[in-house]
Amino acid sequence: MPADSSETLTPAEWKVMKLIWQQGESAARDVYQVAGTEFGWAPSTVKTILRRLVEKGWLTTSRIGNSFLYRPAHSVLKSLRGAADVLLDHTIDGTVGPLLAYMVKKGRLSPEELQELRNLIDELAPEEE
Repeated sequence: MPADSSETLTPAEWKVMKLIWQQGESAARDVYQVAGTEFGWAPSTVKTILRRLVEKGWLTTSRIGNSFLYRPAHSVLKSLRGAADVLLDHTIDGTVGPLLAYMVKKGRLSPEELQELRNLIDELAPEEE
């Protein structure tokens, strides 16, 4: 997440970021086309969202001819970790465990990811006397 941005993204902004993360970089017209097809959005709506994402520091842009090329300012993992930090800041005592359990159940973890999670739990578990 941008270092100075504590602003969370709107659901529409997350959708556009996901499109751009999947591509790595995208021409404005490509984002308009995909967002129009997937979400039924007009190009003007997508332009507004892209402008906001640049202003918030989530995207960088460069002009190529009469078009713009958009790139994520940070990786998807770094951005999701930032969003998770914001979520964890809103938890109260006794809710982190149930929240994590919900996320593990809801997520589609691979066998390797499950093993990594088991290893982390074992590593963090207090040693028995």
